[in-house]
Amino acid sequence: MTELILHHYPTSPFAEKTRLMLGYKQLAWKSVIIPMVSPKPDLVALTGGYRKTPVLQIGADIYCDTALISDVLEHVQPEPSVYPEPSKGMGRTLAHWADNTLFWTAMAYNMQPKGIAQIFGNAPPEAARAFADDRKAMSAGMTRLRSQDAAAPYKSYLRRISDMLDDWPFLLGEVPCIADFAVYHPLWFTRTRTPVLADVLNTTPAVIDWMDRMAAFGHGQLEKADAQQAIATAASATPATPHDDVFQDEHGIPLGSQVLITSESFGPEPVEGELIAATRTRYTLRRRDERAGLVHVHFPRIGYCLKAQVAA
Repeated sequence: MTELILHHYPTSPFAEKTRLMLGYKQLAWKSVIIPMVSPKPDLVALTGGYRKTPVLQIGADIYCDTALISDVLEHVQPEPSVYPEPSKGMGRTLAHWADNTLFWTAMAYNMQPKGIAQIFGNAPPEAARAFADDRKAMSAGMTRLRSQDAAAPYKSYLRRISDMLDDWPFLLGEVPCIADFAVYHPLWFTRTRTPVLADVLNTTPAVIDWMDRMAAFGHGQLEKADAQQAIATAASATPATPHDDVFQDEHGIPLGSQVLITSESFGPEPVEGELIAATRTRYTLRRRDERAGLVHVHFPRIGYCLKAQVAA
């Protein structure tokens, strides 16, 4: 089964990263809209606790984090590639910087009072409070930039991105790569969700032109679906057999163990399950849910922590 189901919401930057890759690869997919804040009971039925956005579902296989989702989409539709040679390693490295450093800098800039007022201007006051409380819980223990500390770095990053576009239409060459999609989505949020602050982009017109080229890829062929359909799809499917890659043990935890996987920073909610794969690049847990049935939940190794589940 290769039917793609994306669990997301329209204003999520990381979801836009994935939607744009779906468009670049001209893939058909089903769209399940999830809440911006907890509780997310239907999503958690599939993931076992992970609640960041987006999540990709293929049958009873659940893929967490856009770094892994990108690899899955590349496997489903290899051409056009988001990892073109010879800049594949550079693209992945730049994408990691964008998803972490650039993203948090941009979002701190976007969340200054004028930006917050625009984002929540048509919502009741409790919506802004609920969002702030939710993200505070998800970032417990993180050091977060203040908006006034983010402005100058954001402008510097935009100038550096502009420099990369002096000789090429995309960041690393004639065609886009994973770095383009990762750099794009924080800037997309500034441009579309906080346009009152988007004049920060005006000093780098090459970046605006590049964003227009990226946006032109669209979102592929979208079909609306709902969470109950997605859960029923998982319940009626059989998870794929894990990739026959070599078990890479860095923890002294054998396959078949009950384990917990958590994000190393943002989104601390653990996922518990049976470790059935630990390859060079990913973990796979087997778990069962009363509604979703038997599912395999997949995580990238980079950015996630594995530990044994201690018996009560």
